Amino acid sequence: MKNEYLKLYLNYLKYEKKLSNNTIMSYETELKEFEDFFNKANILNLTTNDLSSFLKYLDNKKQVTARTKSHYITVINNFYVFCLKEDYLKKNPCEAIWQPKVPKTLPQVLTYEEVDKLLDVNISNAYNARTKAMLELIYATGIRVSELISLKFNHVDLFNDVIKVEGKGSKERIVPINNTAKKYLEIYLNDYRSSLIKKGKTCDYLFLNNRGLGITRVGFYKLIKQRASEVGITKDISPHTLRHSFATHLLSNGADLRVIQELLGHSDISTTQMYTHLTNEELKNEYSKTHPRF
Repeated sequence: MKNEYLKLYLNYLKYEKKLSNNTIMSYETELKEFEDFFNKANILNLTTNDLSSFLKYLDNKKQVTARTKSHYITVINNFYVFCLKEDYLKKNPCEAIWQPKVPKTLPQVLTYEEVDKLLDVNISNAYNARTKAMLELIYATGIRVSELISLKFNHVDLFNDVIKVEGKGSKERIVPINNTAKKYLEIYLNDYRSSLIKKGKTCDYLFLNNRGLGITRVGFYKLIKQRASEVGITKDISPHTLRHSFATHLLSNGADLRVIQELLGHSDISTTQMYTHLTNEELKNEYSKTHPRF
């Protein structure tokens, strides 16, 4: 990245906002494309018309959805807001840019039966013991995949049945775990994890890959896709699907929305309210299937 102000902004996101590496990489990728589009032009001197030409370029790209375009606008606008705040420029050229209307889509959620099938892992070696423990833990707690793969030994307190999770913006929260997740965590830790550690090496991460290092986001994504295929789940699921299922199933069984917000680590209750729409959809579906006059 050539522009000095972009570098300052990314450092601000990393060291002051304390955003995750994945979020910063996403911002950097989109800002670099933005910078490259204008080549040698000083991006602090761009006008609203200049930004419109970049958005037209995005419109001509294949597979750029309204949601993706909206994210680009948000990233660029946040950069200019930062520059305004730091007195690097006097006017935000992104102010007059309209956000595209993004269609609201509800996240994919598993049924209770699908969760049972996904989590019914036969333990015969270190790898499926790890898979079982990870799946049980993510469904028991609703933690993000980034939080799951970042767990270390000192984050787990099996005596008090809780884990310490570092969420977005390095915010920590304590999340309880149920007896089932605890049971399979203990099996993995006591009987199998040591066999994944390479000779002469150590690793503090809880869940290890075949090289004795912490399992990656991509590694767990492949793992859950493979598992879904093995048990015949045809929905397009990801690690986040279990987080959505956790929240939806809690709400369906009467949990308070504020409690779910706390467990998920949402800073705003409006984010958690998405799950009320999911349960309402479930009610409508059941109503349409069972009411004799529908």
